[in-house]
Amino acid sequence: MLIRVYKICTILYKSYENKSPVTGWVLQFKLESIAMYRGFIGFVVFAIYLASQASAQFMARQHTVKDLQSGTTWLRCSVGQAWDPALDTCTGDIVKLDHAQVEYAISEAKRQLGGNWRLPTRQELESLICEECTAPKINSKYFPKISPEAYWTSDKNTLNPKTFWSVNFMTGHSYSRFFPYQSLPVLLVSAD
Repeated sequence: MLIRVYKICTILYKSYENKSPVTGWVLQFKLESIAMYRGFIGFVVFAIYLASQASAQFMARQHTVKDLQSGTTWLRCSVGQAWDPALDTCTGDIVKLDHAQVEYAISEAKRQLGGNWRLPTRQELESLICEECTAPKINSKYFPKISPEAYWTSDKNTLNPKTFWSVNFMTGHSYSRFFPYQSLPVLLVSAD
């Protein structure tokens, strides 16, 4: 975005210097003009602000990540792992749980960490998918050591209520083929 802005300003400046006509919404200007220089700097700052909006979805806070778009707070590590602030990553082994075990893990997270932790909905977990990322398809800056496989959601399949939806961080796709007695990794979310 910033390169595009620079190129537009360079083209406009050169067209003005060559006395070629500029039409439409484009204004002729010289950067020597203080007012135009300030306007140019303001425009560049605004362009940087707009370009940064796409990458400003998350804000890390120790062992949690705040999703600024949805307002949810995520644990950065899968259940079974712990956040190590000295290493700035998750340590330990991911534990795969069935739905009965997930309920126990949620109660322990509430007891140990406080807050209203729960399984994410399908939509919430899908919002973490990073299409541009290689597997695991999640931003590893905020969610390090996520396993590239299917993770539980709290959503049941309405067409087959015996199965639950999962989001696969290997492919970035969602599936509804897992029964509650099967074991999958878990990320916990809170909407406080």
